[in-house]
Amino acid sequence: MKNITKLMINEYKIKQIGCDFMGYSLQKGDIYTFHHLIVPHRSCHDLGLGEGYFKWNGAILFTTPHEYLHLIEKVNFDMFCNITSEMIDENVKGHLDINNIRRIHDILTQFEKENCSKRDKKGKILIKEQFTRRKKV
Repeated sequence: MKNITKLMINEYKIKQIGCDFMGYSLQKGDIYTFHHLIVPHRSCHDLGLGEGYFKWNGAILFTTPHEYLHLIEKVNFDMFCNITSEMIDENVKGHLDINNIRRIHDILTQFEKENCSKRDKKGKILIKEQFTRRKKV
């Protein structure tokens, strides 16, 4: 695990609070991950930011919501940007905020309503059941 990830886990009290920046609890098989918020990982090197692992550019997500967020990015970029904006706000505040998490939950709920019956190219349901397992807010 990268040092910045460890630092942010401690600073944002992820283990004590029991949820990540999107309001998800750790699920079986999940690990802690660093999600690039402002400058995507793919662009960091070209912009002289190395790998882009900076506190100002990151949020701590568990594996499951991280995967879900990138699915949302592909399906509905506006919703992805709205979720990202809420996480940037938490980062600026320096703590996880229930109001941001509630807004993220509302966006996720709307995404699920709009895409509940959609399938991927292989015919598998788009929204995996584990994506909908979040803390009640």
